[in-house]
Amino acid sequence: MIALGIDPGFKRVGYGLVEQSLGKTTMIKAGLLQITSSSKAIAYKEIRDELEAIIKKFEPEVLGIEKLYFSKNQKTALAVSESRGVLLLCAAENNLLVREFSPNEMKLGITGYGLADKKAVAKMVRLTLGEPGLRVIDDVTDALALAILATSARRLSPVDK
Repeated sequence: MIALGIDPGFKRVGYGLVEQSLGKTTMIKAGLLQITSSSKAIAYKEIRDELEAIIKKFEPEVLGIEKLYFSKNQKTALAVSESRGVLLLCAAENNLLVREFSPNEMKLGITGYGLADKKAVAKMVRLTLGEPGLRVIDDVTDALALAILATSARRLSPVDK
């Protein structure tokens, strides 16, 4: 099964694709969506178009995405929330099953500790994927973690559309 993980943002949206087969999880591809416009409306279109291209190329079955949590900066929280809506719409349009995880649920699922730091998450992502030399920014690491969790969550319980 191929899973796509997304760490939502406005100017930086991390994504990670993993494949889970025969008890082994491997990385297919990971990075940041290319968002160049300073116009919010056009940036949201770029987010949708980039995600659509990834979905069409790799055909994931499930999307793991981070739930929005409260932020001290309301302007940033609003932009991320709007971006997340675009991402969820694109997932629905492409019939992806969606699994949502809070930041603490993601950390708990990957490291076993819900308050783990970013270094611990990165270490466990590298170990899980068998990629000891993997060096990516936090947004991409979180997206890979979400993809990994989406594959295991699918095995453990039914997934809602």
